[in-house]
Amino acid sequence: MRVHVEEAGVLGRGAWLVAGAVVVTCMMLLGPSTPAGAPFARTVPVDAAKDVVPNRIMTWNLCNPCDESNVDRAAEIAAYAPQVVGLQEACVRDVERIRDHLAHLHGLDYHVEYGPVLRSWSRCGGAPWRPGGYGQALLSAAPMTDVVAEEYPDGGSEDRGYIAVTTEVAGQTVRVFNTHLAQRRQESVRARQTAVLAPRVARYGRAVVLGDFNAVPDSPELSPMWALAEDTDGGCRPPAAGACEPTTDWQSKFDYVFLRGLSAVRHEVRPSAYSDHHLLHTDVTAH
Repeated sequence: MRVHVEEAGVLGRGAWLVAGAVVVTCMMLLGPSTPAGAPFARTVPVDAAKDVVPNRIMTWNLCNPCDESNVDRAAEIAAYAPQVVGLQEACVRDVERIRDHLAHLHGLDYHVEYGPVLRSWSRCGGAPWRPGGYGQALLSAAPMTDVVAEEYPDGGSEDRGYIAVTTEVAGQTVRVFNTHLAQRRQESVRARQTAVLAPRVARYGRAVVLGDFNAVPDSPELSPMWALAEDTDGGCRPPAAGACEPTTDWQSKFDYVFLRGLSAVRHEVRPSAYSDHHLLHTDVTAH
């Protein structure tokens, strides 16, 4: 009987050795684990990190609170590989993970700047005494400088603000703004917010203003923006606002990429399964 037990032990050790060899082989073939514990995903070569589409700009409201995977969010962004990405309703921790997934899973390397306007446990989780930052974020393949994150004096029912950076787009130095205006049915608040934002934009001959404005194109509160810039949707400008392509699940255009000193070459709106706002991206050129 002892002989059979020893033989069983030898067989068990052999099985473990075989299993270990298989695991090691898989790890060698597939590469190291990825952020957020997604093991065995193949990493992308370092030289693929430059595969962003030059001069492509994207805006996307992530939807929050929404129980969506940051792996899926990163994949949505990577499908279009913009040079500059503006995110709204963004938690700092989520953006950190999205950036890491873009690098490790898709070979897209971005700089990132944050414009949180409030600390919210209900929005972003975290310990009750250390809730996560919530607001806007900008990702750019080129470095960003002169970062300004400002909260509007009146946010309406929730704190709101904008982030602005200087970066390079279309071979030119461009000021990029990312904002999220007050919620629907708060027209007077949004008017006060654009009254703050528009003079900041007017200082720059080349500027991009992107974000969720929570207003359809012919809303009076957007008049200061139309006076300064053109939306990338070529058929979208008051009074012909009916030609504007919707950017939300409820078929309203709330999301914009306003251009000042730049022109749109190509414009696309793509619905997403991971947000109630569509992804809006545009390819631009300098005047």
